[in-house]
Amino acid sequence: MGRVKLDAVDRKILSCLQDNGRMTNVELADNVGITAPPCLRRVRALEEEGFIKGYHADLDPDTLGFGLTVFAMVGLHSQAESDLQNFEVMVEKWPMVRECYMLNGEIDFILKIVARDLSEFQKFLTSELTPAENVASVKTSLTIRNSKNKPGVPIDTTVR
Repeated sequence: MGRVKLDAVDRKILSCLQDNGRMTNVELADNVGITAPPCLRRVRALEEEGFIKGYHADLDPDTLGFGLTVFAMVGLHSQAESDLQNFEVMVEKWPMVRECYMLNGEIDFILKIVARDLSEFQKFLTSELTPAENVASVKTSLTIRNSKNKPGVPIDTTVR
């Protein structure tokens, strides 16, 4: 469609779907104050324009047996673009790594890793991550608790 600027209705749609991606189009339309057909057209346009990348279930790691979350700060020997990309490709193959961010500063990457227990994490750390090609250092921090988990971005629905 080529729209560049989001209006207040678009922002409300995004906010509602970010909070509950399973709501029906009728519920969404009621929440944002428009009828269902234009609401669906707007949602489709937001999807096509890349504002909505997908819909996912929010799974409970503890219930599924993944009681350990660890952040690993990884330093590489080389920061050449090809080496950075090779590391990212390798990380993509590790299911326990749920998020990966390249950083600016002393640490090259931070990884969010989930494991069933300390033993499983330790095995991953010593057999996969630490000996991986181009990895110079790994510093880890085990989480104690998660007091906030709010995926997405803050959306100001008051902007007109």
